[in-house]
Amino acid sequence: MDRGYYSEPHPVETVPLQDRHQVSPGQPAGPTGGQHIVVNVPTEPPADYLVWSLWNFIYGNICCLGFVAVVYSVRARDRKLVGDQEGARRHASIARALNITATVLMSLLVFLAIVVPTAMIAQGARNYSEYNRNINHNNGYNRFRNYNYRY
Repeated sequence: MDRGYYSEPHPVETVPLQDRHQVSPGQPAGPTGGQHIVVNVPTEPPADYLVWSLWNFIYGNICCLGFVAVVYSVRARDRKLVGDQEGARRHASIARALNITATVLMSLLVFLAIVVPTAMIAQGARNYSEYNRNINHNNGYNRFRNYNYRY
């Protein structure tokens, strides 16, 4: 699969399977008779979270977390291009944590920006209706008192 910017094949890890000391038919018994099988497992390069970091940088740059996430994402991409998979994983992990933090804080801020004014408007409407009810009640009482006082 050609990714355009990365023309070298991915490095392959060699992982030996554990010897179980089982004796197959036709093989001599003992510790020297075990077979070793090597399985080549291609390692997938780590994600760099650059798009998520850019999103947080543009739309949710709380405490500059989006900017720092972009920096670590670019570092992860650079490490990946050089072939340093461990460095790329480390930088990508930090970028991911920063992106999660920025996303949670931004979501919380948006939630509070919607809920708090809505609650304040609802409370104001309740206070206004109670105020009108009290004024109407007092005006009726005063009219009754004034009526009795005049006659």
